[in-house]
Amino acid sequence: MTLLKSFAMNGGYGPLSYTQNSIYQRGIIEAAKVIINEEITIKLDIQKLSSGPFRIADLGCSCGPNTILATQNIVEAVERKFKTHGLISPEFHVFFNDQICNDFNSLFGLLPVGRKYYAAGVPGSFYDCLFPMASLHFVFSSCALSILSEVPKRVVDKTGPAWNKGRIHYKGAPKEVFEAYSDQFAKDMESFLKVRVTELTPGGLMALVTLAVPDVASHPKDIIGSEIELMGTCLMEMAKMELVSEAKVDAFNAPLYYTSPKELQQIIEGNGCFSIERMDILNNPKHHTVMPDLRQRMLYVRAVVEKLIEKHFGSEILDHLFEIYERKLSESPLFLNPDIYDQNIALFVLLKKK
Repeated sequence: MTLLKSFAMNGGYGPLSYTQNSIYQRGIIEAAKVIINEEITIKLDIQKLSSGPFRIADLGCSCGPNTILATQNIVEAVERKFKTHGLISPEFHVFFNDQICNDFNSLFGLLPVGRKYYAAGVPGSFYDCLFPMASLHFVFSSCALSILSEVPKRVVDKTGPAWNKGRIHYKGAPKEVFEAYSDQFAKDMESFLKVRVTELTPGGLMALVTLAVPDVASHPKDIIGSEIELMGTCLMEMAKMELVSEAKVDAFNAPLYYTSPKELQQIIEGNGCFSIERMDILNNPKHHTVMPDLRQRMLYVRAVVEKLIEKHFGSEILDHLFEIYERKLSESPLFLNPDIYDQNIALFVLLKKK
């Protein structure tokens, strides 16, 4: 399966980096910590573990400190579980996975001295098999499953009803566009679950956190993804200014999809390889709470999508594009009335291999 190899967060440690602009994602990981601790305490069956190292994988880890925080939380929770049963903790192997173009060097530069685990990078698509059979005990992924393996082919087919002309996402688009995205997500999740079940040990656990839309949304394509829609209007404004071609904008679609609890549950149950041990909406801080400053909010978006935009349009437009974005954001209800328009959620799911 072809993953969008250009979709990696901004690397390094500078002012535009993901490291400096991922406080919202950090809040999600901190909100998931208590639940992960509880579930490891209750659901991790250490009697089934063979002697040897305990192996953890963070899929879609990116390059900032959040993945280190998440894996440290998991290691400490497993240590407590062993201690509670009067057992000596095993060695820990932690595998950090992301796309080939991820800035692993910056990530490894953040690894703490004296950590209680051995660390390794595993480049590649998490929609493909990455690890030997029955080699992982705990899999974690946060804010990565919203990234599709590819842009749905139907939205770039000029002859079909799902052609997404003048937009870069499904918000406000015809239902055929939304359905193309939804179908791609279902296909990707099936691939993800199919390979994970081979990699996990019997009884292995998988904690997934993904950005989502509430089930109460009658038209999810109309209330989520507003930041991406806003980026699309910026690109169209630049097309009218003849700074980019309109045809190039028409050919660009963001490979992002926000599922719902009900939809994700149906996909997992349809796969049949995992039991859903827990599904919760996290009580994480909203965008406007952790990023009240306008420029901070713009930099958060830039750190996530800049490389993808640069790959398609080139680097020359980037500064101007995000200047326009910051201006439009300042006038947007997404920023001015966040309690009404910031409706996305962070969905936590704990799965156990059957």
